[in-house]
Amino acid sequence: MNEKMKFFNVLSRTSATLLIVATMAACGGDKSAQQGAAMQGGPVQVATQTVSTGSIRLDNTYPATIKGKNDIEVRPQISGYITRVCVDEGQRVSRGQTLFLIDQVQLKAAVTQAQAAVAAAQSQVATAKLTADNQKKLLDKNIISSYQYETAALNLQAAQAQLNQAKAALVNAKKNLSYSVVTAPASGIVGSIPNREGTLASPSGAALTTISDNSQVYAYFSLNEKQIIELTQGGARSLDAAIKNMPQVQLRLSDGTIYAEPGRVTTVSGVLDQTTGSAQVRALFPNRNGVLRSGSTGEVLIPVNTQNAILIPQKATYEVQDQKYVYVVGDSSKAVSTAIKVLPENDGVSYVVTQGLKVGDVIVTEGVGTRVKDGIVVAPAQAASAQEAQAAAQQQQQAAKK
Repeated sequence: MNEKMKFFNVLSRTSATLLIVATMAACGGDKSAQQGAAMQGGPVQVATQTVSTGSIRLDNTYPATIKGKNDIEVRPQISGYITRVCVDEGQRVSRGQTLFLIDQVQLKAAVTQAQAAVAAAQSQVATAKLTADNQKKLLDKNIISSYQYETAALNLQAAQAQLNQAKAALVNAKKNLSYSVVTAPASGIVGSIPNREGTLASPSGAALTTISDNSQVYAYFSLNEKQIIELTQGGARSLDAAIKNMPQVQLRLSDGTIYAEPGRVTTVSGVLDQTTGSAQVRALFPNRNGVLRSGSTGEVLIPVNTQNAILIPQKATYEVQDQKYVYVVGDSSKAVSTAIKVLPENDGVSYVVTQGLKVGDVIVTEGVGTRVKDGIVVAPAQAASAQEAQAAAQQQQQAAKK
């Protein structure tokens, strides 16, 4: 009896094991069959899009350096020790506001000495005038010779010249004293102050600071020779006319945000840099809140509105050795890898195709490079119209700019 029970137990375990193995084999067979069907051309459901034309705004991006409209180095006009620094770095100052004081002791002494010299010269003039007047009376009475009178007159002229010289020295001494008070040459923001109290300042030495008039700022960037020719339409219009017709530009700050105030291109250098082959361009931006500082960096964005362009989603492309490809769905519903060329400018969502596609082509927009391979049969799961895709791209573009 025990031997029969053991036999039935072994038989039950064996049957259960065989059942599990059979179930797993069946599941594996189904999966293998699905994979085999896909490899043999079984349709893969993916989203597709019919190619059409539309309009899009693209931005040409140029690295830029920001400078205040007027950056002025403040240097002393006399030599002397700094006795007081009246402002701090980053402070906004007005034109004529006192920035530094230079030692005035010797300068005030020079003014006093010059004033004394003027007083002495005035006394000499007065004495010489009395002598000359007296000599003139004596000459009129024929008491003295004309030589004596002329000598007295010349002495008066010499005294008057000394007085003029003393007055000029006084003016110079007062001017030097005024130079001891260094004021702001323009309204703006105070830059770094490397020299403090006790430092010897001189006209030939380092600048005391820099005043940056940043009520407006310039963004400097470069255009190459080809871009300048395109700007003038091959010389069909002048560069000045091209600048006037340029649209407003934007500034992308170093943190990626777009500066709130638009700007405009004001000048293009008339000389190309021989080392870079480019010309310097200057765009002017308002800076009412003082957000932009001289020395900052950013990117100038020049908008280009493209009409009747073939637009495709960037996610519909893949890249091999710097060449972009898309999968075009052919008549047999097979995905055919197709090389395309696109504009270098893009909005981060779509590409503008210049070669490789035409209106009416159907392209795969999902699973590119993963589920979809060259030659595989696809079944559109959700066909997105070009208008819907374009509207979505424009919404994403506007959201990115905000």
